[in-house]
Amino acid sequence: MARPSLGIVGYDSYTFVVENLERSRKFYEERFDFREVARADRAHVARHGEESIVFGAGDVRVLVVSPLSQSSRAARYLRRHPAGISTLAFRVRDLDAARAELRERGATLLGDDVDDRDAAGGRYRSFDIATPLGEVVFRFVERADYARFAPGFDASAPQPAGNRFGFRVVDHVTSNARTMAPIIDWYARVLGMERFWDIQFHTDDVTPGREGGTGLKSIVMWEPESGVKFATNEPLAPYFDESQIAKFVYDNHGPGIQHLALAVPDVLATVEEMRRRQVAFLGTPAAYYRHLPERLQKLGITNVREDLASLERLEVLVDGADAKYMLQIFLREAAGLYDDERAGPFFYEIIQREGDQGFGYGNFRALFESIEREQRARGEGAPPG
Repeated sequence: MARPSLGIVGYDSYTFVVENLERSRKFYEERFDFREVARADRAHVARHGEESIVFGAGDVRVLVVSPLSQSSRAARYLRRHPAGISTLAFRVRDLDAARAELRERGATLLGDDVDDRDAAGGRYRSFDIATPLGEVVFRFVERADYARFAPGFDASAPQPAGNRFGFRVVDHVTSNARTMAPIIDWYARVLGMERFWDIQFHTDDVTPGREGGTGLKSIVMWEPESGVKFATNEPLAPYFDESQIAKFVYDNHGPGIQHLALAVPDVLATVEEMRRRQVAFLGTPAAYYRHLPERLQKLGITNVREDLASLERLEVLVDGADAKYMLQIFLREAAGLYDDERAGPFFYEIIQREGDQGFGYGNFRALFESIEREQRARGEGAPPG
């Protein structure tokens, strides 16, 4: 018997904890064309000991938080982890119904509910739950004509209608862990999600005889009513500790959110402009494009509108099946982007969907071999045993 829906409408926002807020501002405003839409007021800053600014584009909202006090929640997070996503918030239709259902399923609620009304009578309510992703918190938010981002925040500018790149929504979120079974079980049992997609492979399959490689298992869970999707990866033996999944967990000091995908209508135009803005992307092996026409033919994709030479020049990946396809590209992880390990192993994905709702099975090898090369270039080997 299907469990009642939690009433999730979609992603509301996500919180990114950083040591260098001005560096983040430069990244979001100059490279992603996000706009500052809200910031914590003086009372909020004094009470929490944190500086907090919200950047947005389309329906995407990222709350960037930096500690001002060593007793703040952000400071505690950064003592245990590099910069990364600490909270993922979801919009729900009925907060009371969602809370009751989550309690029935054994969710661990954290602290008190937040309940606020603005000057015009709009209402904001939320509560947080613990997750199996280490210290990552999931937040459930109900908004009813509420003008502000959240209690304690002042609007900095009107809500942006869009941005130069057409960023609209969060497409999916991907997490890494040494073992994903507890996470997948929790998604199913507590959040009521269903299995959407899964793969497993090892880069050693491509080049036998190597003395290392990246292997992974990946399962995507989704909430059918809202379309919210979570991908979860774990390392795959052999070379378990040499896998870039294990490397992420080591660098992050535990499981966590590896990357977040932002949807755009024209990924080629987005990447072209981002490269002009000095945004660094993961490279793609040249062999990927030599074999691309043959692979697309086998997949039944004969309707790609984009020029294949442009895809190769910009190193954009293609996948799909049966005349439906998707285009995707991955930024370098923050630590490599800034040459600063404290910036963390998180990275962004940019994705354009043309009917295909999958996760790029044929692109995973190219991605993970690229990450391996990136780590080798920085002189990083396997985590200490």
